[in-house]
Amino acid sequence: MASILQNLQQVQQRIANACAVVQRPVQTVTLLAVSKTFDADAVREAFAAGQRRFGENYVQEALEKISALADLRSQLEWHLIGPLQSNKTRVVAEAFDWVHSVDRLKVAQRLSDQRPAHLPPLQLCLQVNISGEASKSGLAPAEVAEVAHAVAALPRVQLRGLMAIPEPTADFDAQRAPHRALCELLARLQRDGLALDTLSMGMSADLEAAVAEGATLVRVGTAIFGGRPPAAAFNAP
Repeated sequence: MASILQNLQQVQQRIANACAVVQRPVQTVTLLAVSKTFDADAVREAFAAGQRRFGENYVQEALEKISALADLRSQLEWHLIGPLQSNKTRVVAEAFDWVHSVDRLKVAQRLSDQRPAHLPPLQLCLQVNISGEASKSGLAPAEVAEVAHAVAALPRVQLRGLMAIPEPTADFDAQRAPHRALCELLARLQRDGLALDTLSMGMSADLEAAVAEGATLVRVGTAIFGGRPPAAAFNAP
């Protein structure tokens, strides 16, 4: 079985190949290792292999890992990529560096109010339901501009860009379409005067399509850590 180091190298090569196809500098794409349902030892192993940015879906599970890896805290960047309930915003504002899953203004306002003054601004992405799936969280594309301008004006947080989890498909061209739509939405916000630089899109199965359409941050878990353990082994979000 391949090690986490070997898997990371393979994913980095996939990113490099995808960048080469569309003539993008590989430095324009950042890898976020999605460590949800994997323990602190797996994160520590990925850290030893050179990975510094980690994404988590479940707040309580993430807090336990952040605590277990406190000795590495200054070298790690923790991203919340899963749904965020209003009653969890304080601990998230205190513990994380990024939140990708802001899907309403109320959540952003709470994160802004609760971000400790001694910490740098919390980096935020708005989650967009780019495929219009009833089962997915996220703002409808038509709602994004109004919310983005309001969030960008908040103190203690910094709006960086947009995040999406498109509907899965195996067809490459079909994979590209929603990523292209998110990229176009970001471009409209930039033309409206918002200083945004982040497109959080692309996962293990579709990172090539995401990179082709402008992803700046790809969220990869299975291709790095392997098949996921049973979710029941961890606390609920």
